[in-house]
Amino acid sequence: MTVNENLQPTAKSTFTGNVSGAYESVSKMKSVQATARIAAVLYLVIAVLSGVAHGYVPSQLIVPGDAATTASNVMASEALLHMGGVGSELAILLSEIVLSVLLYILLKPVNRTLALLAAVFRLAMTTIHGINLLNYFFALQLLSGAGYLAVFRADQLQALALLFLNAHHYGFEIGIAFLTLHVFILGYLIFKSGYFPRILGILFTIAAVGYLIDSFGMLLLPNYTTTPAFIALPIVIAEIAFPLWLLIKGVNAAQWEKRALASA
Repeated sequence: MTVNENLQPTAKSTFTGNVSGAYESVSKMKSVQATARIAAVLYLVIAVLSGVAHGYVPSQLIVPGDAATTASNVMASEALLHMGGVGSELAILLSEIVLSVLLYILLKPVNRTLALLAAVFRLAMTTIHGINLLNYFFALQLLSGAGYLAVFRADQLQALALLFLNAHHYGFEIGIAFLTLHVFILGYLIFKSGYFPRILGILFTIAAVGYLIDSFGMLLLPNYTTTPAFIALPIVIAEIAFPLWLLIKGVNAAQWEKRALASA
């Protein structure tokens, strides 16, 4: 056997390996871009539905300090609370679970442990918000007119219904306290990634400070009832800028793969 004949199998093997590696690399790049686009869509769905569930619905039904009017609003617009409140929130929770996993996939090349911790904090928020939905059902049951509630006077039922509606608000803020930790880590990972613009990481870090002030203010300060504009604005900018970047630009796939190979 000649020298050339000895080298031919090796050359063919090397060529096949290179082709296979290139194909796998392209496949990974397409996969991570698809992950980024799906995450962007889920982010935007959550943003829109949150406006409905936590902004529009309470503003239409709840009159602070007025149990009778609030009860009247709920009974007159029960479908709004079911579909706009409960239905929107369920869609948000399902989206949050998937988004937590996708963000972990996108950010684990930077730091697997921190990316996992960020996902856990977001899932903790999702769990709290899921349990918190019971407050809406309790309020609806109290105003349902069921026979076993005849032992209570109408004004007592209305007061209890308002109590549970208010409890839902505070349960939401408890969940946001966990989201605050998620956003701090998210900002750090984006900043260090090399495949996302650093400005997005800075925006999320500022937003995390806003979440921290707002959630703990709501929970710990009795006179803190409205989110100031200087706190809300950075949160809105970060939560919209990142999904828009994911949707339009996606990920710098070459840098993502480089970090993924390095971390492996």
